[in-house]
Amino acid sequence: MEHAAEGLPTEHRSRARPRSELSVRAREALLAYALLLPSLVIFAVFAYYPLAQLVRYGLYRPSRFGNGEVCGGPANFTKVLGGEEFRSALWITVKYILYTVPPGLVLGIALALAANRKLRGIKVFQTIFSSTIASSAAVSAVVFFSLVNPKVGRFGDVSWLSLSKGSSALFGVSLSSTWQNLGLTFVIVLAALQSVPDEVLEAARLDGFGPMRRVFRVILPLISPALLFLVVVLMVGAFQTFAQIELLTSGGPAASTETLVFKIFQRRSPGRISEGAVMSLGLFGLTFVVTMLQIGILNRRVHYGD
Repeated sequence: MEHAAEGLPTEHRSRARPRSELSVRAREALLAYALLLPSLVIFAVFAYYPLAQLVRYGLYRPSRFGNGEVCGGPANFTKVLGGEEFRSALWITVKYILYTVPPGLVLGIALALAANRKLRGIKVFQTIFSSTIASSAAVSAVVFFSLVNPKVGRFGDVSWLSLSKGSSALFGVSLSSTWQNLGLTFVIVLAALQSVPDEVLEAARLDGFGPMRRVFRVILPLISPALLFLVVVLMVGAFQTFAQIELLTSGGPAASTETLVFKIFQRRSPGRISEGAVMSLGLFGLTFVVTMLQIGILNRRVHYGD
């Protein structure tokens, strides 16, 4: 074929090459779309369609006599998102995030730094520290229920979940989430630490950097991409928490642990589904905005090695 093409005039060869290149590009494009099609179908069925349904439920509400739907329009959104219940649930969710994300991140980093050593038997401790990654939210909630419940718990005297301790009930629930997320944080930070070159740490040691200075000036900047990933994942998970609240407190005492997702769950009945849909869209918007802000702000401080 090459010899036959060489025998063609120059103008014919110049015309044949673009056509062949276009056909190759067309086949590659069709192959790419064919490979993307299953993912697009899954997203359309399980993400885009439910999101569109939420918008529809948010715009319409059941009529007063239950014989149809009434279009409330954007007024439904302003009424629900500006209401007292949404704002109180948002504040509880923010407190829950503050109780779980920073402590879990700090503890995970501390455990990973302690376990990132070439010592005999260190694998045993690494396995123990990472074991909570295999625990579900329900399992961790049941474990802490058996520990801090005021009636049947081993440490019932603490009374974190009692009716008279509404202000501390959210903190008691947060312990469950912090413990559960500790394994994930530990595994990711430990993997990042093991990728730090020994030559860099040795050079810092020779320059007179002490242990704490090496951690804050050398190690943490080098593993900052992993830390950025963890912050985003833990924040999104905290926004969506539900199982711990349902199993440990059921939103009590006195609605002091009713997070946004728990409020949405309470509005699953047909008569209140419009309100729940608006809250769901509000939660989606908040999660999206917070995630984008985290990536935009923290990404400037992330060090990506060449």
